[in-house]
Amino acid sequence: MRWIRAAGRGLLIAAVVLTGYVSAGTGTGADPAGAAQGEGRGPMTLATAGDLTGYLGPLLEGWNRSHPDEKVALVELPDSADETRAQVATGLRSGDGRYDILNMDVTWTSEFAAAGWIAPLEADRFPLDSFLPPVLDTATYEGELYAVPYVTNAGMLYYRKDVLDREGLTPPRTWAELEHQARTVAPRYGLGGYAGQFLPYEGLTVNATEAVYSAGGTILGDDGRVTVDSPAARTGLGFLTRGVRDGWIPGEALAYKEEESRQAFQDGRLLFLRNWPYAYAGASGKDSRVAGRFGAVPLPGPDGPGTSVLGGSNLAVSARARHPESANDLIAYLTSTPVQRKVLTEGALPPVRAELYRDPGLIRRFPYLPALRASVLSAAPRPKSARYGQVSLAVQAVVHDAMAQHQKPDEAVRRLSRELSAVARRG
Repeated sequence: MRWIRAAGRGLLIAAVVLTGYVSAGTGTGADPAGAAQGEGRGPMTLATAGDLTGYLGPLLEGWNRSHPDEKVALVELPDSADETRAQVATGLRSGDGRYDILNMDVTWTSEFAAAGWIAPLEADRFPLDSFLPPVLDTATYEGELYAVPYVTNAGMLYYRKDVLDREGLTPPRTWAELEHQARTVAPRYGLGGYAGQFLPYEGLTVNATEAVYSAGGTILGDDGRVTVDSPAARTGLGFLTRGVRDGWIPGEALAYKEEESRQAFQDGRLLFLRNWPYAYAGASGKDSRVAGRFGAVPLPGPDGPGTSVLGGSNLAVSARARHPESANDLIAYLTSTPVQRKVLTEGALPPVRAELYRDPGLIRRFPYLPALRASVLSAAPRPKSARYGQVSLAVQAVVHDAMAQHQKPDEAVRRLSRELSAVARRG
């Protein structure tokens, strides 16, 4: 399951073609690089990260059969988010015009829109009122729609149901309950208490942002102003640093990404785990030591349910698209209810259509859907910034130092505020 390693991105991680690679036997008919945005209809390219489950090709074949003059060619990049991001920046700055539709990580919308790399969209062309409401915020920049949500994601708390049942306990709804159970119950069963994704990479930005949001704080305001220096941010960061200090977050969790943390839970080494919905399938598999013995609920917070960070991907039309009318129609097709159902059933990715989360048949097949729906409805996007990459790097570095006990939460929050202010000034 290589395809889920980048935090919150699902299968379709960050996605823009810069190298011009197209699957064998598929022609794009692309105009030379640098061509201005065209008009009307015609063939297109859809750029995405590697489709390692093979579900996207058949979806596009359905479009191609019914649109023989507007066929879409799939362009796949490697699944490394860092490599993809470096290629994206290089290609878009050069004005490369060899792509039409971009399947972007949700954190890229602001940056791409501010740079003029993607075109604003007409909201009434898409079924936005049928989506889970929070996902729409990831697709806007300065109040304007620049993308359409395609896949969503939200963090959930996985827990050992068998252990809690034996102790007569329910899954924690607050940080205090989580901390108490992780500190007192887990050792009795030879388990680590709690883990998330705490290696300094995008996953740590997500975990730290969730802690700050859950405590009622923010990192950046809607206007881009740095707002992290607050009691709420100290409370959120204190929750994470205290866990490592007191031992209910195992020290090895400071090196966990999604897969390492999933494997630890799946191997029966953790009582609690924060991870994305994809982890449910692995923990239910035949090789899992916890299959049939775990559950998933929304993340806890200081006084009740917490706030997850939204993951997933959005579809956007390149500002240099050859056939933007066809591109808009393809996005409407990919976000339609029948196709969104296949995104879940064939791609194992969380859809954006609200009605699918209430479908009894899908709930039987994917029991985590109600908890995921609750998590998404209370979720929030990561800080919006045209320099998001630098924002994330600052959060990762500071929070990891604090969790490694190199800085106290108060000092770390003040340092983060200074570093984010420096990023804002450079912008």
